[in-house]
Amino acid sequence: MTQALDVARTRARVSELLAEHRIPGATIAVLRDGEITDFAAGVKDVSTGEPATTDTVYQCGSVSKTWTALAFMRLVDEGKVALDEPVRTYLPGFRVADPDVSARVTPRHLLNHTSGIEESYGDPGEGDDVYERMVAGIAGARQVHPLGHTHGYSAALGYAILARVMEVVEGRRWDDIMRERLFGPLGLTSTTTRREHVDPSLAATGHLVLSLDEGPVLSPLSHLPRAFGPGGNVNTTARDLLALAHVFLAGGRALDGTEIVSPGVVREMTGSRVPVPDPYMSGPEWALGLVVCDWHGQTVYAHDGSAVSQSARLRILPEPGVAVALLTNAGPRDGFYREVFDEILSGLGTVTVPGLPEPDPALVLDLSRYEGVYRSPGTRFEVTAENGTLHLGSTLNPMEARLLGKPEHLDHELLPISETHFLMPPAYPLEEPQTVAIYDFDGGAARYLHFNCRVNPRVDEEGATVHVMAVSGIRDHDGFWGALKQAYGRLPAGARWTMAVASADGTKAVNVIVHDSVEGVRSFFEEHVGPFATTDFFEADAANAVGLPAA
Repeated sequence: MTQALDVARTRARVSELLAEHRIPGATIAVLRDGEITDFAAGVKDVSTGEPATTDTVYQCGSVSKTWTALAFMRLVDEGKVALDEPVRTYLPGFRVADPDVSARVTPRHLLNHTSGIEESYGDPGEGDDVYERMVAGIAGARQVHPLGHTHGYSAALGYAILARVMEVVEGRRWDDIMRERLFGPLGLTSTTTRREHVDPSLAATGHLVLSLDEGPVLSPLSHLPRAFGPGGNVNTTARDLLALAHVFLAGGRALDGTEIVSPGVVREMTGSRVPVPDPYMSGPEWALGLVVCDWHGQTVYAHDGSAVSQSARLRILPEPGVAVALLTNAGPRDGFYREVFDEILSGLGTVTVPGLPEPDPALVLDLSRYEGVYRSPGTRFEVTAENGTLHLGSTLNPMEARLLGKPEHLDHELLPISETHFLMPPAYPLEEPQTVAIYDFDGGAARYLHFNCRVNPRVDEEGATVHVMAVSGIRDHDGFWGALKQAYGRLPAGARWTMAVASADGTKAVNVIVHDSVEGVRSFFEEHVGPFATTDFFEADAANAVGLPAA
């Protein structure tokens, strides 16, 4: 039997932690013995000072995947879809670059993030046909890894494919399915799939914390694109999020006793698991829409979410029958989450959040096995050895770096925990310690780097030696930079984007891409930004022209 929560004391401590981490506001809910207790602290918008309340609606980011997974599993429960039937059974035209994956990928692969399909679906727009267009847009998508070979988180694509299956099977849009088949039966009135359906007077405003001295500032981006809907765009309250959690604690039943899914479906969702290469940041296993954690010997189900400038944490503890939801209007900040949850869980007398492991100074590794470049769309990591220590260099999308106030190029030490896992200390003030997995050795060298749940395969960049400068005259400023941001995630294999700058008046832009040919860059640029700008290309001495080191 757990202890009662001391709400006044907990709210006071949360208020202190909000101030310490410079997060404007938070709403927290605790489910215990079938009853929900919720409270709020701080403000929902720093520009107005309006307080956060228990009715404040937040964007829950990737926790949306748990909502979508449960709705999908209702169809499984009803025999309308099957977890291990090929996606092509429901979407006959489905295809990606690999014919074998096209024919064999299943909903289970998508639910547990083992499909390996590259997150490359073009710009599907904001219309009602967005998931249909995303499925059509991946006809040429390559494999980041072989089907089922390893876990590699899909931010948007995997769950968008599931949403399209739901649409075809049910004959209506995913948004309507979620409202009618899940939110309604759960008795929820504050949870939606579309930002424009949220009452503005209740909506939390997103904030960025670029420095502790400056504090929170309003985010220039209000929400994620509609493409992220099934994987990232659910809006909810902390209380409503725990109505979802209750289904997993009560064998498939809602708070009022309504059966949402059968007990067998709950067992399937929590029991069908794949290993996660980096077990420390999220958990050692991934189930169907849930992460499976091991907290000091107790099983805990979880999911985290981040939606540009809001964040969510959900933890479900089956043994004591407790669940906790934390929604904030900034973040994500892992240290804040850990301190808040430890405050609540210790107050309830339950198990608390385990810390990250310490490095093992006795380990002696052959560092050459880890060195190399690891890439996936939009991300490039380079592992190097220096004076007997591994370093992880990373390059951010230049536009993302400016938005988040981070350097474009970061260098982290990697301190070995085991032969495949490393602790990564912070490299700049707002960072927190993280872990990285470098694993799957083939011929002596690691094949994959797993970071932030994403998998990045080793690539050969030896052919990318030509610095190609693209000078663009911009006709449509928003269209150009929007398309460029999309394009960054779909660079040709082996290419590197080293510069993206604009003139003060916004009419010119200079981009530098390192590739193996000028024509490859020309074709890439015309495909993505041709409608918005006229671009000329210069190869001669481009490295010196922009002050970059020659390859």
